[in-house]
Amino acid sequence: MVREYKFVVLGNGGVGKSALTVQYVQEFFLVRYDPTIEDSYSKTTHIDGEQIILEILDTAGTEQFTAMRDLYMKNGHGFILVYSITSQSSFNDLRDMHEMILRVPLVLCGNKCDLVDQRVVTTEQGVSMGLQMNASFYESSALKNLNVEELFVDLVRQVNRIQPKKEMGKKKTKGCSLL
Repeated sequence: MVREYKFVVLGNGGVGKSALTVQYVQEFFLVRYDPTIEDSYSKTTHIDGEQIILEILDTAGTEQFTAMRDLYMKNGHGFILVYSITSQSSFNDLRDMHEMILRVPLVLCGNKCDLVDQRVVTTEQGVSMGLQMNASFYESSALKNLNVEELFVDLVRQVNRIQPKKEMGKKKTKGCSLL
C-alpha cells in the first residue's frame, strides 16, 4: 500500500510558500511573485525506503481567504508554517495561524535565508518560536534549494511517528479535491 500524506503550507503573502513548494515538487525556482489563491501539488517519492505520495496544498497568504482554511486545517496530516526572515510581521503573524492548528505534526520555516543582508528575524527568534510551538525548525532558501526537501521529509517522519499506517488514507481513485 502506498501511503498518502496531505500537507498544508501556511504563511503570509510573499514569504515564499509557492517557491518552496515548487522547488520541492518540480525542482525549479519561481522567479516572479504571483499571489496564490490556492494551488495543490502532488509528488510521488521515496522516504526511508517507502514509496509515498505527498499532496501539498499551497495556500493563500491573504486574510480574504481565511474561510477556506477551516477545511484544510481539519484534514491536513501536517503543516509547514512559513515566514520570511526579512519580514517581522510575517514572523509575528504565525502565532495566530498556529493557534488555529494547535496540533502536531508541524514544521516552522524561516524562508529566504539567502537574503542575509536584509534579515530582521534572527535565527534565535525562529528557534524559540519553534520550541514554543513544539515544531521542528528550519531556515531555508527556495532560491538556493537549501533545506527545502528536509522540510517535507521531516514532516513525513513526524506523521509516521504518530499515525500508524492503517490510519493513513489510501490513494483515492475518485474525486478531485485535495483536502
